[in-house]
Amino acid sequence: MALKLLWLQGLSCNGNAHSFFNVPDMAGVLREFAFIYHPLLPCEATLEEVSGGDFSPDVLIVEGALRRDGVPRGDEEALTLITRYAKRAKWVVCAGQCAVFGGIFRLNEPDKIAGALYAGKERGGFLDAFEKKIINLPGCPVHPEWLLFTLRMLALGTAPRLDDLRRPVELYGYTVHEGCLRNEYFEWKVDARDFGAKEGCLFYEQGCRGPYTRGSCNKILWNGVNSKTRAGMPCIGCTEPDFPAERLFETETLMSIPARLPLEVPKRAYLTLTGMAKAFRIPRLTRRKFGEEEP
Repeated sequence: MALKLLWLQGLSCNGNAHSFFNVPDMAGVLREFAFIYHPLLPCEATLEEVSGGDFSPDVLIVEGALRRDGVPRGDEEALTLITRYAKRAKWVVCAGQCAVFGGIFRLNEPDKIAGALYAGKERGGFLDAFEKKIINLPGCPVHPEWLLFTLRMLALGTAPRLDDLRRPVELYGYTVHEGCLRNEYFEWKVDARDFGAKEGCLFYEQGCRGPYTRGSCNKILWNGVNSKTRAGMPCIGCTEPDFPAERLFETETLMSIPARLPLEVPKRAYLTLTGMAKAFRIPRLTRRKFGEEEP
């Protein structure tokens, strides 16, 4: 029997709902799962019927930040509706940065808006009572194949192993830096001076947050083709609790040393390796393949 899914929204831009449409063979996915309700798909029920009804989903998918009051969904407020179905569902999958950590909406009214379990880095979400059934999939938006991977595991009766923020380790056990095609530039301190450059490291000059952001963006490519760093855009850290940062495209430094070092790299080790790397000039890396100037 197909897994029964119910997709409900709090404060949202619909980005995760749209992102989900990019999974390969969407028609096959719709045959694989039974949607009780999705905001953008023809489904078994309307939002009004869900609000006034008594459905029993296997998985409740929550998109968008949660607010204490003032967000109507059908005949109920969004938080009331989501809480009611969270009680009935076997699993609650939080899709996207806002549902997990509160996202950009939380910045405006941090005392009223949060994610399911977290308000940014701190505990303080609105679905604490359901922690053991919550699976967090942060991202802005969530990668469609991360969501599909999770749903297929649940359909097989297997819950993914989760980290301390309840993110699947298979998906968030890496940093975005791992798998990045620019890693050799990072190691030898060859910088990309321009946004969108095909060569050079994006960390020092462009503010890439990949070395301390959890996510498999460079291992599971978008549409099987690309990622931010492959396209020449720095990672903006959208899977982490502190997103969105105030200075997204800048790496803050203290006496030319990054104020925030790559994840779990000791400062002494970082300084030793960077000092050695800067002592060498690698012509293969400093000579542009696409232009005359050095990166």
